[in-house]
Amino acid sequence: MSRAEKAVITDVIIMAGGFGERLWPASSQEHPKQFMTLNGDRSFLQESIRRAFALGISGRIVIVTRKDIEVKCARQCAPFADKERIVVVAEPYARHTSAAIMTGVWFLKKTEPEKAHTVLVLTSDHVIGPTDVFCRDCATAAKAAADGQFVCFAVPPAEPATGYGYIKAGRDCYGDQTVFAIDHFEEKPERRTAEAYLADGHYWWNSGMFAFDADMFLDEMCRCTLSVAQAFDGVRDGDVPVLAERHGVAVLDSWRALDAAYETVPAVAVDKAIAEKTKKAAAVKAHFSWTDVGSWDAFSECCTDPANKKVVEAESGNNFVYADIPVALCGVHDLVVVVKNGQLLIMKKGESALVRDAARQMTE
Repeated sequence: MSRAEKAVITDVIIMAGGFGERLWPASSQEHPKQFMTLNGDRSFLQESIRRAFALGISGRIVIVTRKDIEVKCARQCAPFADKERIVVVAEPYARHTSAAIMTGVWFLKKTEPEKAHTVLVLTSDHVIGPTDVFCRDCATAAKAAADGQFVCFAVPPAEPATGYGYIKAGRDCYGDQTVFAIDHFEEKPERRTAEAYLADGHYWWNSGMFAFDADMFLDEMCRCTLSVAQAFDGVRDGDVPVLAERHGVAVLDSWRALDAAYETVPAVAVDKAIAEKTKKAAAVKAHFSWTDVGSWDAFSECCTDPANKKVVEAESGNNFVYADIPVALCGVHDLVVVVKNGQLLIMKKGESALVRDAARQMTE
């Protein structure tokens, strides 16, 4: 049996930084989206951890986050029965996704150098389901990763969305319509271009999740974006991460080599650093449903249980209310009303793009 045929995901890296601007005021820098709940009691982060465990991994779940929310992350992990498999690693500074993933990969290699690591990188704040379908697609991704591919997950576009990056499908890698080589990546398009992509049928949303062999990832970073790789040169032969405990969960206490790496590492998205440059980019056609819930418009469509105190609508309709105080709406339609953390957002549906700028102005 070949390595690819028996390949499985061994470790998961969950990216859990973020500054909570797009879902303000329910989210904030101190309480970003991954700590919010959508439907039910589990937060976005806890749902991501649950999916990671569902894969039956033999290794660890490494949650890469910010130092100022490290304790909150640990608290979120505490209810899991298998929490000894989780470690929370806080970055010295926010330096985009390339540095965050490099941190997770090097943590795995420094703490378990004798093992081979087939890594799945997940976001901490997306809605994905059903879990069993997700796990089957991850098994397909593990096979491609074992074949030396840098694997993305391509989501069939449901609409001409302008808020997502796109992947153009190339050749069928295995002849079974499960994995395709990526012809090229496209930035977030204008509306007319997005409509053309949808009509073409060969363009897919880029989900921002990845799978790869850890050594392959480090080699490709050297080939594609040397400045990021070189910043971590001292980590290879440097000190081993020292762990502490918060809420019964392992957290990074000290790692001098990582601190030194972050003094010089550039802030580059992994899409720019590797995915768009490597000759080994491939994509699994996702059969699971996916949304990044990156706006109040998306949140209102996904949220079936906003758990409001009380909402009264008088001659009003098609409104979404997410509030921790009673709210009365009179003679209004097509609004999103959010009352959280002592702050109020009133937004016309379809205008989510304005929220980030409003949040920045409100917090100045």
